[in-house]
Amino acid sequence: MAGGVKQKRGGVAVVERRSPPPWRQRISTTLALVRSNPTGRIALKIIFGVLGALVVAIGIVLIPLPGPGWLLVIAGLGIWAVEFHWAKRLLAFTRRHVHGWTAWVKRQSLFVRIVIGSVGLVFVGTVALMSIKYSLGIDVIAQVLHYLATH
Repeated sequence: MAGGVKQKRGGVAVVERRSPPPWRQRISTTLALVRSNPTGRIALKIIFGVLGALVVAIGIVLIPLPGPGWLLVIAGLGIWAVEFHWAKRLLAFTRRHVHGWTAWVKRQSLFVRIVIGSVGLVFVGTVALMSIKYSLGIDVIAQVLHYLATH
């Protein structure tokens, strides 16, 4: 039976889970082996802490720019969640709210979804233009208007 499919047994709903893939079991076993040594436990916390911080920092820098800023922040949170319980809870909270938002948007009419998408595009475009203007000193709108006026 596929994971997540409910089946009635004796009046009780049972959800069977798929066993994790072999590569995931190997990683879990390896991490458990490293964690069994106090030095390994500290080393893992340092490695995952630094790696997660690096990915989150890059994601935060990329948030105002068009691109995968939020995706990197969530990926960094996932890296932290391997070793830190607070990150696992925050990642679960984030997933729950993103899924809730996605489900809400899917229930809306096509017109509302188009409006939400348009507002999102305008926001991302505005942030991108402002980022280019204030970080690189290039006023794209002024240059486009100048080009249109002279050609």
